[in-house]
Amino acid sequence: MRLDNLGTQYHKIKYENTKGHEIMKQTKIGFIGLGLIGGSIAKAIRRYYPDYEIVAFDKNKETLALATQESIINVACTSIDDNFKQCRFIFLCAPVAFNTAYLKQMKPYLHDDLILTDVGSVKTPIHEEIIRLGLEKYFIGGHPMAGSEKTGFANSKPLLIENAYYILTPSALIPKEKIDAYSDFAASLKAIPVILDYKKHDYVTGTISHLPHIIAATLVNFVRDADTKEELMKNLAAGGFKDITRIASSSPTMWQHICVQNKANISRILRDYIQMLTDAGNLLEQEDAQGLYDMFDHSRSYRNSMPDGSAGPIKKAFAIYCDIPDEAGVIATIATILASNAISMKNIGIVHNREFEEGVLRIEFYDGDSCDKASELLQRHRYIVYER
Repeated sequence: MRLDNLGTQYHKIKYENTKGHEIMKQTKIGFIGLGLIGGSIAKAIRRYYPDYEIVAFDKNKETLALATQESIINVACTSIDDNFKQCRFIFLCAPVAFNTAYLKQMKPYLHDDLILTDVGSVKTPIHEEIIRLGLEKYFIGGHPMAGSEKTGFANSKPLLIENAYYILTPSALIPKEKIDAYSDFAASLKAIPVILDYKKHDYVTGTISHLPHIIAATLVNFVRDADTKEELMKNLAAGGFKDITRIASSSPTMWQHICVQNKANISRILRDYIQMLTDAGNLLEQEDAQGLYDMFDHSRSYRNSMPDGSAGPIKKAFAIYCDIPDEAGVIATIATILASNAISMKNIGIVHNREFEEGVLRIEFYDGDSCDKASELLQRHRYIVYER
């Protein structure tokens, strides 16, 4: 059996039947779980590869029914069965801990041309289980850095991973051709593939994603516990506070799983961060004006060096997020629509790391009135707009 180039729009699998005649079989993609990420990848595949066969298992029958009704999947499975034979890719899209448990059930459906992958934001546990089960030649970990506080297939969309970083964590024994094939496939879905060692991935995401969620959650809980009887803190909290704690609205179940699965990294990172808070407290106690200035100055400089960084202290950002297709001139079209209606933009850019954001394009304005007018105007032009 051989596989044609994955970059071809209508990729087929060629194989010989019992009489030795070469026949064509439609490319098949399997999904274990059709939540926000799994559903969005499936929708992206359906968008760019309409002839592919997609089979999916999900414990939620309503999810399978909706995916079938929307013509996203061809086969709805209520168990992991022979429908998963001869898949080119199988995506494990259940919660992190469940994905590891499904690996044993996948063994009968693995073959040399298959790429087995997952979409979890923690990679070490599943890689360790892959090694223990001897499945390294099939597995490449995957982590599309896109998402939302909203969950489930009903909130999935084909543009979710477009222009978002898609981290690949290859196993040690995976052939280079498979890494290249997966990278090409992710790019063909308009994502931006990035290849990392799985242990480095967990430390990096533990620092830039998992720690901020813990900080946001504990900061919100601190304000809740410190609030006055009149709930002045709650009622006055707006602007910067709501911006930096927005991610505290994410799924508690998901973050419970992530923290448990990435415990070693997060514990280490938390200790280092707590030490930094202690150092900041010491600067206050000692009235070290220069030390305090350096702390804020260094953070400002580093923050402003990040993509889409904004100068100045944390404050309310007048911004909207908009879904756009990856087509030439689409940003110029939006800019023209706004300019022709005398709406000035402060900043505009693609959001590449959308793990907890909705919308591909972020447009920032100088004031709330301009932001509101822009949102109304773009929606009249049939754009999907998300407001913060």
